Amino acid sequence: MYVCLCNAISDKAIRNAVRQHQPQSMQQLRKLVPIGTDCGKCIRQARVIFEEEQAKIPDMYKVA
Repeated sequence: MYVCLCNAISDKAIRNAVRQHQPQSMQQLRKLVPIGTDCGKCIRQARVIFEEEQAKIPDMYKVA
């Protein structure tokens, strides 16, 4: 599903960026994927996807 129509960014692209690069903030994610650079309507959905993927990444302190 497209999250950002202006830049043709899909939810899969956002999920892959979070999994591969593990950004710690939306600001870091936006450096990897050009979301919210035009109209900004995608930011809310992108944040939801970002938070879902962040929750799946194991916390290194819990694993150790």
